[in-house]
Amino acid sequence: MTATVHRNSPSAPAKSTHVPLLDVGRGNGPLRDEIMAALARVVDSGRFLFGPDVKQLEEAVAKVSGSKHAIACASGSDALMLALLAIGVGPGDEVIVPSFTFFATASAAWRLGAKPVFVDIDPVTFNIDPQRLAAAITPATKAIIPVHLFGQCAEMDAICMVARQHGLTVIEDAAQAIGARYRGRGAGSMGDIGCFSFYPTKNLGGMGDGGMLTTSSDTLAEKLRLFAAHGMNPRYYHQVVGINSRLDSLQAAVLNVKMKHLADWTAARQINAARYQEMFETVGLDDVIGLPRAYSDCEHAWNQFTIRVPHDRRDKLRAKLASHGIGTEVYYPVPLHRQQCFESLNYAPGSLPHTEQAAREVLSLPIYPELTASEQELVVAGIADALHHWRAHAA
Repeated sequence: MTATVHRNSPSAPAKSTHVPLLDVGRGNGPLRDEIMAALARVVDSGRFLFGPDVKQLEEAVAKVSGSKHAIACASGSDALMLALLAIGVGPGDEVIVPSFTFFATASAAWRLGAKPVFVDIDPVTFNIDPQRLAAAITPATKAIIPVHLFGQCAEMDAICMVARQHGLTVIEDAAQAIGARYRGRGAGSMGDIGCFSFYPTKNLGGMGDGGMLTTSSDTLAEKLRLFAAHGMNPRYYHQVVGINSRLDSLQAAVLNVKMKHLADWTAARQINAARYQEMFETVGLDDVIGLPRAYSDCEHAWNQFTIRVPHDRRDKLRAKLASHGIGTEVYYPVPLHRQQCFESLNYAPGSLPHTEQAAREVLSLPIYPELTASEQELVVAGIADALHHWRAHAA
């Protein structure tokens, strides 16, 4: 899907030569008074845990995702581990995950004594390739964790079909994809459990750590709440050994203020992504770098706008942009199957070729909602100058 480009730029401060990768302060600034008032209400109430703000946020996230239940927790990392705890993952089990993702996706399984089994990605979307799932399944496989990387949902119909065929649980890592949709269904509603993060740089970011789990299963919802509260119900009676993972009311209050703007922020990210596409085509770079693609049956939330740059130019380009005050980031420079902590899993170099190529080529550009057209022009012009210079010298 290519978002509609709106010709009218958003109102913005005067043109600057500095374009940060992220500008959390610019997003929080207009909401400061409302956020401070919400925090004051929590302080005055004294209900710092399990208060009405948390319940309100749970209801809002359930609605956005299209799930029956939402269960707040302390972080997106905890959400993943709680999901695995709820389905009984432990030593001897295997959990299928992509290698091209943030560390928490795999570490959640490892911390429970299970083995992460890494699967290669679709090189277009950067998401786990459903065509490679069947070959990774063994009698020890317990679950599949597809990641909706950079804000675009994985191919959930195909993934869920494989899971059903083999009796596996599907846990969506939707940390970067709140508000995204796949064939009309919200991220976090298509698998058995969805996991979200409210880390400050996410599309719905708090002022610290925070997470949420979603499910439409009454049984799983009860288990998730139980495991997030030391396995305690009723008070001081422990049915299982859980963890202490609570979202405090202060974080929930901030997120409730921001939730009202999520749809507009997502639309702004989509506009910025479409504008980038048009700008890169205009300067003749669409055939030099790899532009991200949003599929027509998805509503991309654009947590990141990630291009591909030839591996021998990527780091030089990043340094050149940094010298001009343009922020970028490499998500992720070392695939998980090549991380030192997972050496014992014995993945040889080249075993996941699309993942390893992506790690050498990806470069994420500024895409936050407040980014202006003039700032995007600076980003594109900086890339064009560097690549045209190198192409001329190569000729």
